Amino acid sequence: MFKIWAKVMREGKIVRQYVYENDREKLTWSHFFEYLTDICRETDVPTPVLLKSHIMNFAKFNHVRFYPRDFMEEVDFDYLLLENIIL
Repeated sequence: MFKIWAKVMREGKIVRQYVYENDREKLTWSHFFEYLTDICRETDVPTPVLLKSHIMNFAKFNHVRFYPRDFMEEVDFDYLLLENIIL
């Protein structure tokens, strides 16, 4: 089981947030894009381009930021922050 706290940030404030929970499996890096698309669907933001550096930052620091340059579409926020909630 794992939880990821997603926060859409604009000017240092949380605009939207969502806690993604998965009871079926452990956090696996090969399925990270699936988790990201589920989170983006729930927070109503476009899905960003996922790079290896994003996955490595999440694995090493337990959080990752997706900036507007990481999205193919124009977004109206400063960044999307995903944090691993360690139980």
